[in-house]
Amino acid sequence: MPRLTAYCPLFTVDGFCVSILRMRTTNFRRAQARDVAICLAAALTVLLTAGVVRAATWKGLEPFVSKRADVEKVLGAPVADRFADDGTLEFNVSGGKVTVFFVTPKFIASKRLPAHYEGTVLQIVLQHDRAQDTPESMNLATNKDFKRAGNKGIEVYTDEKDGLIYTFVESHLKTTRYSYSMDRLSRIQRGK
Repeated sequence: MPRLTAYCPLFTVDGFCVSILRMRTTNFRRAQARDVAICLAAALTVLLTAGVVRAATWKGLEPFVSKRADVEKVLGAPVADRFADDGTLEFNVSGGKVTVFFVTPKFIASKRLPAHYEGTVLQIVLQHDRAQDTPESMNLATNKDFKRAGNKGIEVYTDEKDGLIYTFVESHLKTTRYSYSMDRLSRIQRGK
């Protein structure tokens, strides 16, 4: 086949149209740039979500975030108000009692936390009156996120990552604790 490039600058050595090759190269570069942008966005998403520290929440109440007003909005007026004495409020709920512990100045001083955390929820403890839940019915025995500790009819299942603790007496649920995770506490102490 004769070489057309000598006579017509629109064709290459192999007889391909120059504009088609340019179009292929441009589309390839655009696709390559798009793929690189997608990979960078995915990597950034992974990095940002890897640092997310969770805390167990109950009815939208979250440790180190919710304040007394948030608690009373959700649970109503407390039946026992010891907020000024020891930083707790008690509420009656269907099936038991709820005690909400708040961050006190003493806790802030002992853990070296920023002062603006004072008055936020520290822990929510539900005391169940007649719960029929068992570790098996809640799939805790097989859940790898929970660590089990037990002694003389009392079993405690702890999810340290989320700050969730279940206590069972004679295999029946007695308390549920929604608390902060140690990872979250250390991040707050480091100012993150």
